[in-house]
Amino acid sequence: MGNDVHQFKTDFFKALAHPLRIRILEILSEGEKNVNEIRELVNKEGSSVSQQLSILRSKNIVTGTKKGKFVVYSLSDPMIADLLLVAKEIFNNHLINTMSMLEGFDEQEKSSSQ
Repeated sequence: MGNDVHQFKTDFFKALAHPLRIRILEILSEGEKNVNEIRELVNKEGSSVSQQLSILRSKNIVTGTKKGKFVVYSLSDPMIADLLLVAKEIFNNHLINTMSMLEGFDEQEKSSSQ
């Protein structure tokens, strides 16, 4: 059982490990969109967007529903949007820590040169 959970997590995070897929998920966090809408927002070719959506669908991260002549995509679980926000907060914290460390180096360099 524990191994299954670890494998699920590994597969899930592998599916997220691409900048375009992350951007698509951020867009879908704002609401459902079809491929053309997503393509315009990410400024990429439709084939590239479709390929990334296919990967996300295969891992059940997004779902596609036929509406008229379009397939509309949405997040399979609203908590994915929360996960993206937490990841952004972690990134911001890391950036703040790095900037603080660099400021410390600058102050240390200034005081040692005097």
